[in-house]
Amino acid sequence: MMRIHHLNCGTMQPVGGRLINGNRLPFQTARLICHCLLIETDQGLVLVDTGVGLRDIANPGKSLGREFLLLNRPRLDLAETAVRQVTGLGYAADDVRHIVLTHLDLDHAGGLPDFPKAKVHLHATEHQSATRASTRTERFRYRAGQWAHGPDWVTYHPTHGDHWFGFEAVRQLRGISADIALIPLPGHTHGHAGVAVRRHEKTESTTSPHWLLHAGDAYFSQSEIDPLTPRSTPGLSLFQTLVQADGPARHRNQARLRELAQDHGDQIEIFSAHDPDELDRYRQDEPRTDAQEHHGRAR
Repeated sequence: MMRIHHLNCGTMQPVGGRLINGNRLPFQTARLICHCLLIETDQGLVLVDTGVGLRDIANPGKSLGREFLLLNRPRLDLAETAVRQVTGLGYAADDVRHIVLTHLDLDHAGGLPDFPKAKVHLHATEHQSATRASTRTERFRYRAGQWAHGPDWVTYHPTHGDHWFGFEAVRQLRGISADIALIPLPGHTHGHAGVAVRRHEKTESTTSPHWLLHAGDAYFSQSEIDPLTPRSTPGLSLFQTLVQADGPARHRNQARLRELAQDHGDQIEIFSAHDPDELDRYRQDEPRTDAQEHHGRAR
């Protein structure tokens, strides 16, 4: 059975208070996080997204860019990097055999150089968009230095034959357990995808499958996919609109995620990359690493 660790691989503190987080005081600093997964499998460790990496912290201006630093005010804490949390669990960086990315935005791909031997799995359209970045928005969001080490890319063109709860899917990632799937959710970027992970929860009578869906940046706050009263804060709504690659596709996929939550909420738990409340709920139920303890004390 797989063990799944929920990690915060980068805290950001944009100015905006309740314009970002909704329930904060007017002038209080907002908090966003980089929610990553570390999955123990028979094929070695699998990391879903990487957050901010060692290189980003060593030279943030060059690696992340001044614009990102000014807008998001990342904490840049070494203890929050995925590699430090992996070693804090008693593993080596090379034990991470596979990285599955929702997309290649700089706050999702910063840790790639810290795991140079890992195969990196992602949607082929995302790989193409990032490595051929031409627009101003693409140059802001994609930082070629994060993959200058030459990752072992494994790209996928989803076909119409694979499905997951009505979504197009890649159900078999090369070299990885069939319990991990790539779910295209374009909009935020052209090749944006969710990552579905099946876990098996033991009951008194049986072991039943149960899915997690890491929805990446398909939404930013859990309230956006509330099936009955979806809503967003002004700050998050504006940001998503400014950086979206395909607005109609993003809105369609948010609507589909709301339907998924309503129709299959008993089988699937959906969470996004940046909602701190979602991460906090998961981390209440699992043993904390040294890095997580340090982060909790610093909050």
